[in-house]
Amino acid sequence: MTIPEWPRVLLLCGLVSVAACGGDDASSQDGAASADGTEAVAHNTLNAAEQSAGWILLFDGQTSDGWRGYGRDDLPADSWKAVDGELAGLASGGGMDGGDAMTLAEFTDFDLVFDFKVGPEGNSGVFYRVREVADKDLWEVAPEYQVLDDPAYIAMGTMDMNTHLTGDNYDLQSAAEKTMNPTGEWNTGRILVDGNHVEHWLNGRMTVEYELYSDEWEELVAKSKFGEVYARAPSGSIGLQDHGTPVWYRNMKIRPLNGG
Repeated sequence: MTIPEWPRVLLLCGLVSVAACGGDDASSQDGAASADGTEAVAHNTLNAAEQSAGWILLFDGQTSDGWRGYGRDDLPADSWKAVDGELAGLASGGGMDGGDAMTLAEFTDFDLVFDFKVGPEGNSGVFYRVREVADKDLWEVAPEYQVLDDPAYIAMGTMDMNTHLTGDNYDLQSAAEKTMNPTGEWNTGRILVDGNHVEHWLNGRMTVEYELYSDEWEELVAKSKFGEVYARAPSGSIGLQDHGTPVWYRNMKIRPLNGG
């Protein structure tokens, strides 16, 4: 099994966007020249090399086309909206009221990259191989790349945050090491799925890797909060969690692997 290296063109774009495009002004969204005369990064686009390599945009920066709500045909307008080149999670009440989003397209093996930022006490997650199950929420059926305001939840001290922080394999494995930008700034995540092999990356560094359905993985699941329907779909959608706190995504692109 050959695992692709971190896509250099995407890593470069992610690093530049974090360093130079942390603001939300219009000039940082459309690739227009900035005040100092330099060319700003064009977000939510594919360059020629990416197109040739088979990358696909999951978000065009203008609309929510290609997305719907988990367990419903439309996308909850009070939860998600395309704003200023970002897919914004608008909820702020702290509740989990069924506003999770998922792609219309389904994938089996893939390389997925995405930029994200969270507001104060922000909590979200990116899921893969999502298949809806009656009477089950998104987090109960699919593996999750945790997205969180780490410092805020650690400071609360209300629960053990091991396996619940950004880049973790939620509730199963914690990141050994990571480099994360402060709350309110952009970070770049990556999920690589090749057969049963999965890797989570954050800002160019791998945080966890695991083998789905291995003895080790099954043991972790058995000790977790998950039930028997968790992560059993061989393919499915990409999902975004609405946890009732503000979160933003952009530059979401995916490259199917092995024909999937």
